[in-house]
Amino acid sequence: MKLGKILLVSVPVFAGLHGCEVVPREVPQYSIEDFLKNTSYGGGDFSPDGSKLLVHHDASGVFNAYAVPVGGGEPTQLTTSTEDAVLTVSYFGDDERFLYTSDQGGNELNHLYVQDANGDVTDLTPGDNLKAQFSGWSSDRSSFFVATNERDPRFFDVYRYQAADGYQREMIFQNDDGHFPGVLSDDGRYITLIAVRTTNDSDLYVQNLVTGERTHITPHEGDVSSSPNDFSSDGRYLYYTTNQDGEYQRLFRYELQSGDKEEMVASEWDVMYAGLSRGGKYLTVGINADARTDLRVYDAETMELVPFPEIPGANVTSVRFSADDAQVAMYASGSRFPSDIFVQSMDGGEPRRLSNSLNENIDSENLVDATIARFESYDGLEIPGVLYKPHQATSSTPAPALVWVHGGPGGQSRVGYSGLIQYLVNHGYVIYAINNRGSSGYGKSFVAMDDQKHGEADLKDVVASKQMLIETGYVDRDKIGIIGGSYGGYMVVAALAFEPEVFEVGVDIFGVTNWLRTLESIPPWWEGRRRTRQQCSGGVHRIPRRRPWLPEQEEPRAWLSGDLSVSRTTPTGRRNTHCDDRSTVAISSVTSASPDGVFRR
Repeated sequence: MKLGKILLVSVPVFAGLHGCEVVPREVPQYSIEDFLKNTSYGGGDFSPDGSKLLVHHDASGVFNAYAVPVGGGEPTQLTTSTEDAVLTVSYFGDDERFLYTSDQGGNELNHLYVQDANGDVTDLTPGDNLKAQFSGWSSDRSSFFVATNERDPRFFDVYRYQAADGYQREMIFQNDDGHFPGVLSDDGRYITLIAVRTTNDSDLYVQNLVTGERTHITPHEGDVSSSPNDFSSDGRYLYYTTNQDGEYQRLFRYELQSGDKEEMVASEWDVMYAGLSRGGKYLTVGINADARTDLRVYDAETMELVPFPEIPGANVTSVRFSADDAQVAMYASGSRFPSDIFVQSMDGGEPRRLSNSLNENIDSENLVDATIARFESYDGLEIPGVLYKPHQATSSTPAPALVWVHGGPGGQSRVGYSGLIQYLVNHGYVIYAINNRGSSGYGKSFVAMDDQKHGEADLKDVVASKQMLIETGYVDRDKIGIIGGSYGGYMVVAALAFEPEVFEVGVDIFGVTNWLRTLESIPPWWEGRRRTRQQCSGGVHRIPRRRPWLPEQEEPRAWLSGDLSVSRTTPTGRRNTHCDDRSTVAISSVTSASPDGVFRR
């Protein structure tokens, strides 16, 4: 079997292989600082009168809250944090008070805050060593729900807060089982609970908070993964996704009174999410279609597709409707520009762009579009990935390449904007963002293929991708490396340790190098997922099997010891430290670590 057999979505990328030489295009090179000066946006809740959007962005260097006029014009800054990121949640129902979440100094212990029209701020979840999560509004926005782990750091309880009268609260669900609270019905009568067994196996329950009755929605045998999405506004139905009886997540509707189930949306790909508009008129469904978001809007009553705007060169990834369902705010991005906000009337017209997140010093025409590329791996399994080809790369001017491994385990590289990837491509590197076995988005069998085999089957896919890159005809076969962060960083170190002759360079970005230490140091609120991490990595049972990296008669020639973490201050003012363990990894003598953290041969 020939390694590297290529299947491509975009033929022009390989025009040089068919006797038609591509003329390299010279483009100006931008600095990494240019790419870091892009603005990141989030949020997007409509004000009660529909005239503004509540968003957050980091143009100041730290995320702050802003009110953006829907009709266009300059945004109004609402918060002025210089240290902690302010991430907006939503406006209140009848006035312009708003909720936001923020942690303290990057400790990831988010609290929920409310800011009134005078700028006064109230911490709704005061206390030390607790984490709070907004869980939704009641239908009339007279109250809202918050989950916190203040009672037990391992588990989240749920409270109902009154929007008036001093934000009085009452506990409506005490979590004694360790399940993860999901969505609540608008009237606060029902709550969904997710019982996670393994990475690929979970159960979904609905509990009546008035009677205490708990109903098992997804009884099954074998591995089945299910997630709640939304309740209908009248509390009659629960919408949820499940891969029961199939490879991919499908959308179902469960009638609470009768227990009847109805399949609503099925695809050859996973249904990632679904949700009803605030007025209940529309059902939005996001499908993970070959690493892109296929967003569909249905009439919630008839399930007929509603015509929805397309934005040239962009992929609409999420939407939010106004209270009367008359307007929709959209986030859209492409390979060549970050996520921006667009607004449109549901009666028609052209989408109106409200943000320009790409640094004005960068011409998007000098960046590149992504294509999907597949190849046959070492055992014949088809492996997908996202390919980025520099303008200057041709068969006569071959370029160096890097295999990009995503985080996880179980993550996915998707088509969209990445400042770091575009920086590397702009400086002449071919990037192949591989979705090796164990990646999500390609069915439940595919995502389970590297369980308890990290650094083995998944690494063999990464190694096999090198031949695919060589066969493109525009990659320098002697200049192919590997790069990744978190799980991807682990794969970098694994490649250099276990396959030291394959890659010429490795870039480890906060990679995991000690799975046992990682399992022991997860935060308490991940308690419900501890078993899934153990099942995925193999836990302590996996350590002895991978300890002898070299034959018994051959001692390691070089050792990489010390703190392998990367600690950095982000534009939000947060200090992020990943995998801050002191680990020892055997590295073949053909590699050495330089002060910049890059392993070179």
